[in-house]
Amino acid sequence: MLLNAILKMDDILLIFVKFCAVGGSGLLVDYGFTFLCKEKLNFNKYLANSIGFIIAASSNYILNRIWTFGSENQNITNEYFSFILVSIVGLLINNAVLWLVHGKMKYNFYLSKLAAIGVATFWNFLANYTFTFKNPWIF
Repeated sequence: MLLNAILKMDDILLIFVKFCAVGGSGLLVDYGFTFLCKEKLNFNKYLANSIGFIIAASSNYILNRIWTFGSENQNITNEYFSFILVSIVGLLINNAVLWLVHGKMKYNFYLSKLAAIGVATFWNFLANYTFTFKNPWIF
């Protein structure tokens, strides 16, 4: 039983690494589309940011569904909207941590953003692992 739990943790660690790699690609997608919309198409910066976020979250869903979690769920619409909802909550967590660490504790903005990304990444992973892609925990 202990060996099975250890093997399960190795599997979860590999899934987490894949999840982070997908998140890194999402960062590039987000910045790329935000830049395109804001700088080249002259969209409002908040609209451009929102477009970048939605396209990156959608790209992350597709890659996580196929590569990270290997989901075979036939109800793609519900799974997608669950993923987007988790992403939106993650964005709220990200902003709350940024507000606390930078706004209240007065740490450097980019170090604060790094902390916020870390906290939100764990939320996004745990919520998507458990709810969106419905994997049981070993605990």
